[in-house]
Amino acid sequence: MADGFRELRQLVDQHGRRKRKLRLSLTDRCNLRCAYCMPEHPQWLPRKELLTIEELAQMSRLFVQTLGITNIRLTGGEPTLRRGVDTLVGELQALRDSGLKRISMTSNATRLAELARPLRDAGLDDLNISIDARDPALFEKLTRGPLQPVLDGIAATRAAGIPFKLNAVVIRGYNDGEIEALAEWAFEQSLELRFIEFMPLDNAQQWSRDRVVTEDEILARIGARFGRIEKLARGSDPATEYVIGGQHRLGIVTTVSNPFCGSCDRVRLTATGELFPCLFSSQGTSLRELLREGADDAAIAERIRTTVWKKESGFAAPRGYVERPITMHRLGG
Repeated sequence: MADGFRELRQLVDQHGRRKRKLRLSLTDRCNLRCAYCMPEHPQWLPRKELLTIEELAQMSRLFVQTLGITNIRLTGGEPTLRRGVDTLVGELQALRDSGLKRISMTSNATRLAELARPLRDAGLDDLNISIDARDPALFEKLTRGPLQPVLDGIAATRAAGIPFKLNAVVIRGYNDGEIEALAEWAFEQSLELRFIEFMPLDNAQQWSRDRVVTEDEILARIGARFGRIEKLARGSDPATEYVIGGQHRLGIVTTVSNPFCGSCDRVRLTATGELFPCLFSSQGTSLRELLREGADDAAIAERIRTTVWKKESGFAAPRGYVERPITMHRLGG
């Protein structure tokens, strides 16, 4: 595809940041109950409010062909709970010729023992797998679910040949004692691990700055245990990456201590068709009604462009708890 045509399709905000990545939520449902992500007793959305697989594919086509999105990451809730997820991955393959470069997924891995190979065969490029503790008892306390299905899913993903990274949200007083144990386990198996600072989102306002384990503290503990730390060049990815002890890959997502909003190239579409230009947006813009009323691509694209153009500078501006009606399990990670 000609570079000039790509330029015409750029999706940009008022701060000059071009959007290349779409986080596409497939469902608000999840089979775990991580405290930082959802309420203890979530109320699931009626299925009729969720975009169908066909509508998700239609929106994906619009974002790629009309707005220049090159990377799509499927999220949730837990995306593998959505019936037809492998079908959607397969349908997205048709967008490769229109500029789509990567199809990714974020998952808790509990269903990957059965789905890793079908997802690979459908064309999934890579996965991020969440695991916030290696100790089974602590994992169950944090997620209200067993660890073994996650480990089985990780093993199946590796056997299927899908590249993946491990993600761990670190919260002081919850799982900060697991930093070294998670790193040792990941390094022993040559798995890339990413620690994520506790973000001021949702969680019944339980967030506070003193519960954030910062990048500097994580690196100090990792360095003391595993040796020399080499920082790699920073790109648009949310994680700052390091090589530990000359051989192990580690990433840290520093939303709180060192916000990376200035290079943000992502937008989010919920399973109900609400567009959130920023993870910290207080409200979204509905696209579902336009879609179901039969609006053409130009009309939907114009609403998307207008919403994204108004995107604020990000967490670097408010630097505090974000009050909003939607929680992470509905917004998508």
